[in-house]
Amino acid sequence: MNFLRSLKVLSFSMIVMPFSVMAENVTVSVTNNDDVQRQELVEVAIKDVYEKLGIKSGEQFIVKNSLGQQVAYQISYDGKLLIDASVRPGGTADFTIVPGTPKEMKMIVCGKQYPERVDDIAWENDRTAYRVYGPALQRTGEKAFGIDVWVKNTPDLEVDKRYVTELSNHSKIEELKKTGKMEEALEMEEATTYHFDHGYGLDCYKVGPTLGCGAPALMNGSEMILPYCYKTYKILDNGPLRFTVQLDYNPFTVGNDKNVIEHRIISLDKGSNYNKMTVWYEGLTKPCDMVAGVVLHVEDTKSVICGDNYVLYADPTDNPAKQNFQIYVGVLFPNGVKATKTIMYDNPVNGNAGHGVGVITYQPNEKYTYYFGSAWSKNDVRTLNEWKLRSTEFLDALHSPLKVTLK
Repeated sequence: MNFLRSLKVLSFSMIVMPFSVMAENVTVSVTNNDDVQRQELVEVAIKDVYEKLGIKSGEQFIVKNSLGQQVAYQISYDGKLLIDASVRPGGTADFTIVPGTPKEMKMIVCGKQYPERVDDIAWENDRTAYRVYGPALQRTGEKAFGIDVWVKNTPDLEVDKRYVTELSNHSKIEELKKTGKMEEALEMEEATTYHFDHGYGLDCYKVGPTLGCGAPALMNGSEMILPYCYKTYKILDNGPLRFTVQLDYNPFTVGNDKNVIEHRIISLDKGSNYNKMTVWYEGLTKPCDMVAGVVLHVEDTKSVICGDNYVLYADPTDNPAKQNFQIYVGVLFPNGVKATKTIMYDNPVNGNAGHGVGVITYQPNEKYTYYFGSAWSKNDVRTLNEWKLRSTEFLDALHSPLKVTLK
């Protein structure tokens, strides 16, 4: 009798005992409460995806849109699943995640260091390319401080091909010059340089000893302490949808602080005209004014707009009369600034007339985030007014994020 009673209790326990079942799928719902179309990367904690799917961390899965098509995704260095979401005004887009092996994903965003070009780090997405200068360039003594812009009019990855084409022909061009074949040398140079547009964009943005497009700088009174080249770097994300790099700089002096070190984390997403910049300073002992902005060139000092929380500029390029187009650049401050203004040089140097900047009071050890970016009049933004609209809508989107739920 006791044996039968024990068997019944055991059978009942086996029935009600909880157990985990692998979900067939999970859904990511992205809701747009705004009255404008939105397309941007959305983020979900990847650990929650693994947990709800009932799979181990690192196991593969597939993301599908509402039509059942596979879509590209990325797992970021900071533990987020990134999905490129397009959502109509007031609408919701659903994405289904299932265990399985995804198709090969097309690289839309990527970057790397180019030691063959004095340690440049260059990165790009489907709109624009950027670069920062490295220790090998600093050792030459060349004064190139800020962030460079390479315009594009193709969504394809072009930076690596530009470097290869340009650098692989330098020696050939020099050899032709040495043998007196100047016309042939000029023809080859014009055909291979990335400073000319060969149908997919070029490098015609002037940086030099300035902030370029979007670099930060601490202030010493009314003077900017311009950053030089990065010392070390670490690429944290490298596509297909987001590129992220951490840059660490050499120590410098700010007032009585003799060992101040700047750190930056920069990221660029698919489809975005703007990079996210998070900057902080190690070794600073008291609050200090900091600026971030864009260089203004002597050929056009009027086409700059200083809004409450943004600075925009129509850059005239390195040769306005012959290029006959504009590069639109800007910095956005979603967390606010003390002021936006222009800081002009009494005596312009190498065509640099000054800067348009946002000013903040930087607190020691604070991580401050802002955005910098660009567009091109021969590609995705035709006028400065259109650039203003795109930039202010980007700011609005930062203040009104898409609602993302996992179920």
